[in-house]
Amino acid sequence: MNNNVPALRGAMTALITPFRNCEIDWRCLDDLIDRQLEGGIDWLVSCGTTGEAPTLSPAEQAQILDAVISRAGKRCPVMAGTGTNSTTTTIERTKAAQRAGAKAALIVTPYYNRPTSEGLFRHYAAIADAVDLPIVLYNVPARTGVHLDNDVVVRLHEQFPHIAAIKQATGSVEGVTELSRQSDITVLCGDDSMTWPMMSVGAVGVISVVSNLVPRLVKSMMASAMAGNHSAAKKHHRQIDLLSSELGKLGPNPIPIKTAMACMNLTQAEFRLPLCQLDEQTTDTIEQLLKRLEILEAVPA
Repeated sequence: MNNNVPALRGAMTALITPFRNCEIDWRCLDDLIDRQLEGGIDWLVSCGTTGEAPTLSPAEQAQILDAVISRAGKRCPVMAGTGTNSTTTTIERTKAAQRAGAKAALIVTPYYNRPTSEGLFRHYAAIADAVDLPIVLYNVPARTGVHLDNDVVVRLHEQFPHIAAIKQATGSVEGVTELSRQSDITVLCGDDSMTWPMMSVGAVGVISVVSNLVPRLVKSMMASAMAGNHSAAKKHHRQIDLLSSELGKLGPNPIPIKTAMACMNLTQAEFRLPLCQLDEQTTDTIEQLLKRLEILEAVPA
């Protein structure tokens, strides 16, 4: 593995994909990337769940990754979401991401076909055999229908050191505690509301949804926590938790976050089916939430 790969830690944004008239809004994407970098975000994550990857064509995914890498330049490393429920397809997409210049690949557990633990091990082992790009496992059983057990994670990291990290979106602090006892694999939180609690037991970063909206706030929380400034970290965590929890009640990701961004004129509240816009009343609820939290006015510098 390339020793020049940036550390997999800190505040990472799972970028939305902006649409306008059913097409990718490239100018808006550039503006969103610039805003993230101005907010101090450590990594950009392209074409994950938040980026509506399931509704993007393979060509669009490749184009978006190229655009993000080009705009970020040397200012920020880019992680590519390359996971599918086909091992062969995932290998092809991960190789392409490496050729494009991605610094890591985020690979979700295969969804729908619900492999066994041994099948999960062989899936990731085959990918790791095929590429030397740093791999971030992605465990999100609520979406995929399968849980990546800690013993499989330990085996994978021991046999393939470039399987370097895991994004845990399980809501379980206990699971992170147990994994940290068993392995030195890097743990990244995959749930904004759980970031600070997971950091207290070993996580060193977050792949965030709400940082699309409030990058400075998420970066400030991470920086405070890493510096041992627990008072500031707790304050920022409470803001992030409330924002994330309230948005999460209003629809599946990324509908609420994208709607919130539209309320701030950062993008259009446009989606691809089967995702669709929220009704007027729910949109108004989001706007009132942003006003109540003073998101439209100020976040920590």
